[in-house]
Order: sequence, then structure tokens, then C-alpha cells
Amino acid sequence: MEKVVKSEAEWRTQLAPEEFHVLREAGTERPFTGEYVDTKTEGVYSCRACGAELFRSDTKFESHCGWPSFYAPSDSDTVTLIEDHSHGMTRTEVRCARCDSHLGHVFHGEGYPTPTDDRYCINSVSLRLEPKA
Repeated sequence: MEKVVKSEAEWRTQLAPEEFHVLREAGTERPFTGEYVDTKTEGVYSCRACGAELFRSDTKFESHCGWPSFYAPSDSDTVTLIEDHSHGMTRTEVRCARCDSHLGHVFHGEGYPTPTDDRYCINSVSLRLEPKA
């Protein structure tokens, strides 16, 4: 996968202010406000910044956490996992492997009835859904 590298100024012109805050500054959208929280549409979720495929609707599940949740990425090479010690806790940050944009966090072992017991808690503003034709 070819890396996408842009300056902060280039990202600012490409992304809306909230998109820039989440994708490039590791912000978080408010819970239960994102456009994909309750979406049941079948399709592919791609990175809003670079268009790389990240998740598929068949791995999306209801976690009731306030953000879209997936139990696995489309491919293990599409995301990068980084240990995150911000906000006084240890979490695992999820980034797009192609452009290094912040997507959200992944949590392990919470007991959800999914094949992986992982919850990729992803900001809607980090994604773009391409509905299945």
C-alpha cells in the first residue's frame, strides 16, 4: 500500500474542521452524534482522508457505546495499532495505515458475542461509507 503524506496545510484544505480535528489531531466526536452510529447499510467503510478501505459492514455490530463499532478491520494491514497513554489510561489507538489518520480506539476482551471479542470504536467522521451496489 502506497503511503499518503501531506503537510498540515494540505490536510486543512482537504478536510472540514471537525474532520481535521479528529483525523489529524486525534480528537473524538461526541458520542451518539456520528452519521454511522446506527447505520445498517451494507458496504465498505473507507478512510475519509485518503480513501483506503478500512472496515466492511459485515463486521459492524451494536455495542451501544456511541460510536460505530466493528469487530475486525477489512485486512490487518489496513490499520496501525499504537499504545495510547492519554487521558490517564492505557488504550490502543487505531490509525489508517495508509495516511496515519486517527480513527479511534480498539478494546479487547469486553465480552461482546463477536468472533474476535474486539471492539474497534471508530469515529464516524473518520469514515466514508460506500454502499453495496
